[in-house]
Amino acid sequence: MLDQLIAPDIKALIEEGKFEEIAAFIEDRHPTEAAEILAGLSEDEVNLVLEKLPLETAADIFCELPGSLQSHIAEKLNKNDLAKLVVNLSPDDRVDLLKSLPEEQFDSVLPVLAQREREDIKKLASYKEGTAGSIMTTDYIALPANITVREALDKIRLEGPAKESIYTIFVLDEGRRLVGTVGLVDLILAHPNKKLRDIMDDQVVSVQAEADQEEATYKFSRYDLVALPVVDANGNLVGIITHDDALDVIEQERTEDMERFMAISGKHEDTGYLQTSIWTHFSHRVIWLIILAVLGLVSGAILQSFESTLMNLMILAFYMPMLADTGGNTGSQSATVVVRALALKEINPKDILKVIWKEARVGLLLALVLGVLAFVRVYFTSSGASIPDSMNIANIGFAIGIALGIQVLSATIIGALLPLIAAALGLDPALVASPALTTIVDITGLFIYFSTARFILGI
Repeated sequence: MLDQLIAPDIKALIEEGKFEEIAAFIEDRHPTEAAEILAGLSEDEVNLVLEKLPLETAADIFCELPGSLQSHIAEKLNKNDLAKLVVNLSPDDRVDLLKSLPEEQFDSVLPVLAQREREDIKKLASYKEGTAGSIMTTDYIALPANITVREALDKIRLEGPAKESIYTIFVLDEGRRLVGTVGLVDLILAHPNKKLRDIMDDQVVSVQAEADQEEATYKFSRYDLVALPVVDANGNLVGIITHDDALDVIEQERTEDMERFMAISGKHEDTGYLQTSIWTHFSHRVIWLIILAVLGLVSGAILQSFESTLMNLMILAFYMPMLADTGGNTGSQSATVVVRALALKEINPKDILKVIWKEARVGLLLALVLGVLAFVRVYFTSSGASIPDSMNIANIGFAIGIALGIQVLSATIIGALLPLIAAALGLDPALVASPALTTIVDITGLFIYFSTARFILGI
């Protein structure tokens, strides 16, 4: 919204060369708001504005820009200017930026950086994308367990201004193994002569560097953390994940789950809807739609196989949409509940029998209610329909009600079963959700509908 309202004024000031006014205006804004405004400009215009700002301010705003815009701007910088920008970014942000650049540009800027920064970048860049190590920062304060509170506070005053997070102090033994944590408030209130090991919390919540980033975000929400320590296989502290990075991952994961839930494929990019190209939108949607369209041919084959049943009793066609919609909605509800429970780690694939038993009972109750409603609807709204003399509307309503009940029960079980199977196979449970689930339920529903009608009505 801000980019649409203010960006035209910024463009006008750029054309007039009034960069001092632009800089004064931008510096008065929060970096997030400033980035939102600049996102409405062209890449060259954004670059011009950032060049006129103090380097630290420019770096703060740069971090808030969409990832694709960051990459495009950085690609146009020479190695010296890029190095100046990189050193003003937090360790995790600088690695994310450099990894998004062409390999030759990545390699060219490393020699310009100080040795400590080079080693830090190589270390963080070595972790696989999507792991806890890939989103951690090395900008934290870690202190030995055997120093006093007074010594710890002196070190924090010395090192703290340059660190990203100082609210949690990480306590290490002689081998850099994480043995505890101390909150900054607890440290300030403690007796100055006490040792850190005497006031630290030794019930440490941590995550392995190679663990999935979702495990890290789960621990943030479960334990209400400000920062989460990341350790290697030996328990040595290698970094921390800050709450803002955890929130970014949660937003990213939710977006990806939502897209998969609606059969939109492709890797999620940090790009706004309007900034994403038509081709990208098309390519992310078309593959699944083709697959679902092919699966839809099965429904046509089922209809063809029951052509004689449909010709003998055309009233069945009137209630096919009701059956399809009810089955799809029921299955989607069941899948949504199970996918959420899996995401929150309330259940796992080993609980499949418990989940199926629970959903089967829920499905049975839904089947009874909806089956009765279907019978009532058919009986009272279709009395004037053309039906064979050998049948009556009550029998037809009974058949449709039974078919709908069976469909609801089966859709509920299928909706619960598919996400659990996907999770057991190491796939994202959202992949098998709507509309893929709806297509599968449509296929089974048509078969159930006509088979039940044929059996009960003898046609």
